Amino acid sequence: MLTLGIESSCDETAAAVLKDGEILLSNVINSQILTHEIYGGVVPELASRKHVENIYAVVREALLQAKTDLGEIDLIAATQGPGLVGCLLVGHCFAKTLSYVKNIPCIGVDHITGHLLSVFLEAEKPQFPYIALVASGGHSSIFHVTDPTTFTLLGRTRDDAAGEAFDKVAKLLGLGYPGGPAVSLQAQSGNPAAIDFPRAMSEKDNFDFSFSGLKTAVANYVYQQNKKEAGINIADVCASFQEAAVDALVEKTINAALHNKINNVVLAGGVASNPRLRERFKDRGKACGMDIFIPSPDYCTDNAAMIAFAGYQRFLAGKADTLDTDVYSRSPFLIFP
Repeated sequence: MLTLGIESSCDETAAAVLKDGEILLSNVINSQILTHEIYGGVVPELASRKHVENIYAVVREALLQAKTDLGEIDLIAATQGPGLVGCLLVGHCFAKTLSYVKNIPCIGVDHITGHLLSVFLEAEKPQFPYIALVASGGHSSIFHVTDPTTFTLLGRTRDDAAGEAFDKVAKLLGLGYPGGPAVSLQAQSGNPAAIDFPRAMSEKDNFDFSFSGLKTAVANYVYQQNKKEAGINIADVCASFQEAAVDALVEKTINAALHNKINNVVLAGGVASNPRLRERFKDRGKACGMDIFIPSPDYCTDNAAMIAFAGYQRFLAGKADTLDTDVYSRSPFLIFP
């Protein structure tokens, strides 16, 4: 069975072909970083226009790399939300059009569930149930994953997401866009203990996040240093900020696993590409006797392979969509039961 996945929730136009939910035949991603970097962030209208320009070519390339065509596709899975509505509409409407013209079943996929299941694209796969952290530019949430279609929200950010905080700190320090890789690179030569930035909502039984205060603390530190003309060691600021953010992400996720007596833990989302976060998760998990599963960086960022896999699982579970389904900007999975 061949599944065509399509992803267009933000600033990547992506398409992938997955065979039998296991074998990835192609995974094409067209990034818009060069379009948005001069603005220091994603401009929704420009992102939507780029998706319109790129969607046909990206899907065509995915089919070519998979050495197949639409006549052999059995299922189309497209991101339905959350994300930028204008961007989502491009991919979702393209998928529904193909579905209608070629009479191929089409199913909408929640972007967050794609991240939650992205680890199954790797050779080492977790057993159900598991605790998963999705950390990205728009989301920082902890879930209890019971099976491929059942997810329970345990905690989420109350303000900025982790990736958003990285981007804002990078902009504050003049490091450019995207901010996550830039901050991580600077942090490699810095002292993570140089500045004592706050760790908010640190109670063990609280699985929610807050990164707004951390971001503000960095801004205040920079302001005070400039006011005193004391100079700023950017590497130390980045390393100290990163350590504070990583502490919160790791400790709350591990505490959620301990609280629920689950030994399998998954880290996913764009921020999961951060080397320090990956290292700390593995070390902390090992110390607690847990098995930690982290997708390779290619599957951490927005991609259509995870959408194809999540859509395939929904299809196997008997889920079905009609052509009148619409996109959404906020995920229903981020509402507490």
